[in-house]
Amino acid sequence: MDSPSPDVVEYRYNFISGPYATARPDEPGGPATIRFLPLRSGTDYLTVRAIDRSGRSSSTTTYWFRVQSGRAPVAQWKLTDAAGATSADAESGTDARAGSGVTFGATAPAGTGLTTTAHLDGGDQAFLTPDAPAVDTDGTFAVGAWVRPERTDRDMAVASQGSDGATLGLRAGDAGPVWSFTVAGQEVSGGVPESGEWAYVLGLYDAETGTAQLYVNGYETGTKTQAAPAETTGAFRIGQGAGVSAWQGDIGDVRAYDRVVVPAEATELARQKPQLLGHWSLETASDGVSPDQSGGVPLKLGAGAVIHRGPDNSCLPDIDPDCPVVPYALVGDGHLQLDGETAYAATDAALLDTADSFTIGVVVRLTDSEPSGPMTVLSQAGEHTDAFKVRYDPSTYSWQLVMPEKDEAGAAETVVSQITGADGGEGQGHHLAVVYDDATDRIKLYLDGYTNAGATASFPNGRHSSGPLQVGRGHVGDGWGEYLHGDVDEVQAYSGALRDRDIIGLGSGTDPCLC
Repeated sequence: MDSPSPDVVEYRYNFISGPYATARPDEPGGPATIRFLPLRSGTDYLTVRAIDRSGRSSSTTTYWFRVQSGRAPVAQWKLTDAAGATSADAESGTDARAGSGVTFGATAPAGTGLTTTAHLDGGDQAFLTPDAPAVDTDGTFAVGAWVRPERTDRDMAVASQGSDGATLGLRAGDAGPVWSFTVAGQEVSGGVPESGEWAYVLGLYDAETGTAQLYVNGYETGTKTQAAPAETTGAFRIGQGAGVSAWQGDIGDVRAYDRVVVPAEATELARQKPQLLGHWSLETASDGVSPDQSGGVPLKLGAGAVIHRGPDNSCLPDIDPDCPVVPYALVGDGHLQLDGETAYAATDAALLDTADSFTIGVVVRLTDSEPSGPMTVLSQAGEHTDAFKVRYDPSTYSWQLVMPEKDEAGAAETVVSQITGADGGEGQGHHLAVVYDDATDRIKLYLDGYTNAGATASFPNGRHSSGPLQVGRGHVGDGWGEYLHGDVDEVQAYSGALRDRDIIGLGSGTDPCLC
């Protein structure tokens, strides 16, 4: 920034949607330089005003510019090579030689685009290397990968370069295992590795700020630490590092960058695209069976459950007085009606893996304005209690998500809620959605597309459940109860955690989420 005026003592500036800041020249009338790290690609602008020593301001000058997407990785190995391969093809950089402790063709994390990964056995030959450095460790760099440890009771390296350069990995620790990124002997750590669970870990060193930071599953974790690395000439190694054991488990899509990976990129790299498991629009039910719109398992209607069909326009009550008035369906051409006594619908087997991330949504309208007791719209049973339950509690005027912490009668429960009155059979009902994110150990209950602090909670130990998905009832004691009296439509179930922006449109039509 530079003004032709000789008595300018400061410049006041801001970038699009950012706060105002001040830059001062070394001497009056001189230029001032600022450093700026764009956090997104696309159009941006800089506005500047010059201020003289008497406090007078110039007019505002606006400079528009376009930020390009970040550079591709300088080295990348997907590790999706064929079983029996002795090296990993590089998407960029140099192919990586594989030690004899590496086996290709291992399982890949769902929803990532990877088809397979590499399994490393934890021995001396459990490594891959291009036999050359991949990054300049005295400059800005980042390293990330999908990883699934088989064990967490010893220190293990995901990737490293040089004996004192940088190591990304897992540290056992006295207080329990953590993910770790070490640069020139300075460590930042956080997150909780779990045996047999996939995680995306990324370590970043920013030479501009001199700080190292760590991302786990797309979120920054731990505390940034100052580091002063030197250039290393050692080779980049996958699965091995100085002073730590070799990796035992699976690794996929290893990337090395020569730039800052911004938070939005870290989140996207760690994203697992949700997979549709079931979508029931509840338009029809031939022989008591309502089909899955995606071709999967159907919902079978229990006694008292019927499909209501909206008007077909074969006659118009406003014109023909003998034409009956038929209520419209909640969504589309039909919905499920439940009598609150015995009616329900269910799959034949468990649908959701409730120990992993999942999302389920439903449109529901309660018939009563003052229900006499709790009513469950969705649940999936374990052996002794439900793994989750979505119910209306009239005593608190709220929809609740109930998550028992163990599969045993009387187990402690984590409950989150959203306050709203009962429908009384009026209106188009409410859109409910549940998200369990195993990566962040959080549960969320959405009402009409939105959640809040009272509808969000920590839930660190999701558990498997073997029972079918239930619509309209839940476990009470040793049997079924809390039968729903109302209408249900657009039940959609996904493996993976949908994002907030995807939840808003869930159930607004008969199409599944295109997320």
